[in-house]
Amino acid sequence: MKTLWLTLLFHASLQLQCDKGQITAHIGDEFIVYCKYDTARYLFSKKYWCRGDSRSTCEILVDSDGGTKTMNTQRSLIIDQGRRGLFVKVSELQFDDAGVYWVGIDKIYADLMTSVHVAVTEVPVSKPRLWPLSALVDRPTCWGQPVTVRCGCKEGTGVRYSWYQNTHHKDVLLHHSSDLWLHCGTVDKDSDYYCVASNVISSQGSDILSVQVLMPANSSCIYVVNMPGQPVYDCADRMSTTTAETPPLTTSQATIEVLSDTGNQSLQINQTNQDVFFSRAWTGVPLWYTLLQWSSFASLLIFLSIVLKCTKARHKRAKRKRQVHFRPHLAP
Repeated sequence: MKTLWLTLLFHASLQLQCDKGQITAHIGDEFIVYCKYDTARYLFSKKYWCRGDSRSTCEILVDSDGGTKTMNTQRSLIIDQGRRGLFVKVSELQFDDAGVYWVGIDKIYADLMTSVHVAVTEVPVSKPRLWPLSALVDRPTCWGQPVTVRCGCKEGTGVRYSWYQNTHHKDVLLHHSSDLWLHCGTVDKDSDYYCVASNVISSQGSDILSVQVLMPANSSCIYVVNMPGQPVYDCADRMSTTTAETPPLTTSQATIEVLSDTGNQSLQINQTNQDVFFSRAWTGVPLWYTLLQWSSFASLLIFLSIVLKCTKARHKRAKRKRQVHFRPHLAP
């Protein structure tokens, strides 16, 4: 009985043969199955494409008569070209399309059928490219401004991006994102960065992005970003300007500054108050100059008051003298 069954299967396989039994395709792509069959016996029989684990229970998606209508009919197509063979085409693949399919020919008692296993995977990622979101030709990093660098692939589905920092020949994962944010709070030493793009079937790394720190600081720093395909620049003029604005401290100045920070706070307060007294202005001039003006004005008023009093006293004495000189003599 078993021998008879194997003989029938072998005979059926000769009557219907397809070029693919296993298909692995990417999401969004398409595939074509080409089959040959015994045209002398089944040229006018109905051919169909069905889905299911079992040949007896599979669901017919499309047939050569055009009578079957399902939700996947628009993406599945079967064409019977007679002696040139039979073609099945499935386009716009989705993950849900993975499974077991059958190419069948309608026949009395038992259809001729052959299975096709379909697997749908992600599209492999291409090598990621790096580009800044703000133009490096304007050298924003020379003036301590932040820069965002983006990582992206031209090809690939379900892509995940990760940024790594290479320090002392050791790779450290920074974060899972397509963007790298560079600013004064993070660039405190020379480092190399790179991006890794990956999905479930492939992984690719980007070119190296180098950061050279010329002057580290938390609020205002100077650094240079070098990456392939971007202009090369330096911050020489910014460095010379910064040096001129903030000359280095001498040994004595540094000693005084340390002492003032640790033990002479009261001296700083007194000196500050003294400076404010002699330099702050009420009306745009120094305070000492204003006080001098008011003192001069008060002295002038006092002098004029004294002069006025002396003049009045002199007039009174002169008047009394005239009265005595012109008094008439009385008769005896």
